[in-house]
Amino acid sequence: MHGSLAANRRLLEGLASAGLPDAIEVAVCPPFAYLQQALALCAGSAIAVGGQDCSHMAEGAYTGEVAAPMLADLGCRWVILGHSERRQYHRESSPLIAAKLSAAAAAGLAPIVCVGETREQREGGEAEAVVAAQLAGALADEPGAPGLVVAYEPVWAIGTGLTATPDEAQAMHAFLRQELAGLVENGEAVRLLYGGSVKADNAAELFAQPDIDGALVGGASLDAAAFAAIARAAAGN
Repeated sequence: MHGSLAANRRLLEGLASAGLPDAIEVAVCPPFAYLQQALALCAGSAIAVGGQDCSHMAEGAYTGEVAAPMLADLGCRWVILGHSERRQYHRESSPLIAAKLSAAAAAGLAPIVCVGETREQREGGEAEAVVAAQLAGALADEPGAPGLVVAYEPVWAIGTGLTATPDEAQAMHAFLRQELAGLVENGEAVRLLYGGSVKADNAAELFAQPDIDGALVGGASLDAAAFAAIARAAAGN
């Protein structure tokens, strides 16, 4: 929940002029209030735009909600679902996230499904079980969602300055790829993103891991130069 008209313009114009590598996909997901501005500023560029969430319903008396068809109508291509902050602060359950995924797929949006464990769950040896349950729950109604991307975001590393080591991140990504193989047709082709205090100075080492295909960037995405540096690291530049 960051941004203003002026700050968004600086960020997106900075990204557009940064010379982002052609070999990668870049998307930005601003707050709903700024989607129209972001879409206008990104028009004609390679930067796609998505929503940070969507409703599980296509329309109706759901004041305060934003429907997936509305995002698609604006021109969004992506939507983030099941982010840890939605799970924590809004008590989003796996069945609700699954319903949102179905709504997103019906609207033609590509979903970025987030999974991740807390520090207590990791220290208790529950990390894989928690992440597996979140993944299976989110995909329960729509395992074949077109364009599906899964983002692993260890809750203990979001906005804390802590980052999973490359080995820790790779181990969980390898586990997720194994789980996807049993849940989704061609699960090995689903792209896996790491999200958890990704910065320009740790991105290259994370992207060097065989099962990390990209990043779900948080705080660093608010700085055009830092975001561009992460993008270049993803392209191996």
